[in-house]
Amino acid sequence: MGLKEVNVTGPKVSFEIFGLKISETVILSWIVMALIIGIILFLTHNMSKTNPGKKQVVAEWIVTTFNKLVKDSMGERNIGYAPYMTTVFMFSIFGSLISLLGLRPLTGDFNATFSWALITFVMIQVAKIKNDGVLGYLKGFTEPIKLLTPLNIISEVAKPVSMSFRHFGNIASGIVITQLVYFALTSLSSAIGLDFPLFTIAIPSVLSIYFDLFCGFMQAFIFVMLTMAYVGSAYPEEN
Repeated sequence: MGLKEVNVTGPKVSFEIFGLKISETVILSWIVMALIIGIILFLTHNMSKTNPGKKQVVAEWIVTTFNKLVKDSMGERNIGYAPYMTTVFMFSIFGSLISLLGLRPLTGDFNATFSWALITFVMIQVAKIKNDGVLGYLKGFTEPIKLLTPLNIISEVAKPVSMSFRHFGNIASGIVITQLVYFALTSLSSAIGLDFPLFTIAIPSVLSIYFDLFCGFMQAFIFVMLTMAYVGSAYPEEN
């Protein structure tokens, strides 16, 4: 099998409902959501104030960690954003890790990362309007001088695009690289006369672990940190 036979495609359409095409990303998203909900129910089952079990300790550690992260990055008054940051992080991590099960990672679909970035974009605009008012919000695009208004608007609109492309690009490139290496090793096995792809046993798995685990974790962390930075910047500094 030669490299010319490598075929990397986007998410496939699984089925249609009343003419609406449902891609595998949508189905996998529901699977990931069910998995996360299942883990949450497992960790929070039979919680106790006086005698917390190991599961409860893990659950409390997760909550405490994200609360502290939001508090340090956005300030005490914005602690209410912690559940959203935790949700996006978990969704991103599990969305990348499902590829270890042979499934296409959610984060390898631009539609998924862009939808998260759009939510962040709306949160930024709402926060700015809440703090500056509508007139103050619009005036902010004319600062420091009116001549920069078009650039300020483009810069604001570019935030969700850059966030989503950064996350998607790193994961999608990992998919492409892993596939190229897999087929190259398959060709090498055939070239030396082996009847089975011996060289594909370990190396692609190592690459998959790197791109899906390490890179997936880093991109999820960066996405959450950017979200906190952008939303937090919409609020005036605490005294």
